[in-house]
Amino acid sequence: MSLNPALEEVRFCPRCGQPAEVDYPRSVSCSHCGYGAYYNPKPVAAAIPVTPDDKVILLRRGFDPGKDLWTFPGGFVDLGETVEQAARREAQEEIRATIELTRLVGVYSRPTDRVILIVFAATTADTPQTTDEAPEVATFDRGELPWGELAFWSTTNALEDFLSDESR
Repeated sequence: MSLNPALEEVRFCPRCGQPAEVDYPRSVSCSHCGYGAYYNPKPVAAAIPVTPDDKVILLRRGFDPGKDLWTFPGGFVDLGETVEQAARREAQEEIRATIELTRLVGVYSRPTDRVILIVFAATTADTPQTTDEAPEVATFDRGELPWGELAFWSTTNALEDFLSDESR
């Protein structure tokens, strides 16, 4: 999979059509008209919600990447919203739960990924519900998380950090 498929085959300026200078995977610039575009990782906001009886809420992803594997609610930060707003919105969209963010768990990235994941700990009094994005939602005791079925490396790392911080 390409790190930046949008820039992979670019040879000409999208504004004026003249030959462009491409610094793959970072940027395209045009000395003819001054156009320039820079490609950066996209921010993804997520939350690890916990129920009043101290169970961790996870969802099975309804779509690729990671279809049918477990993770916590999260998604891209939209223009015009904060990372915190995005984490709350995604929890509402994916598991129909209103959450309260309690602390930052961590920030996760790798040079080979297109995203930067920002994960918060959260609480909710709502009963999570299934959606198209989350066809299965479950609560887990902290010692019974489905480690072998997690969707992403960052899901694993964030849950480990979450549990580590909670045990202090």
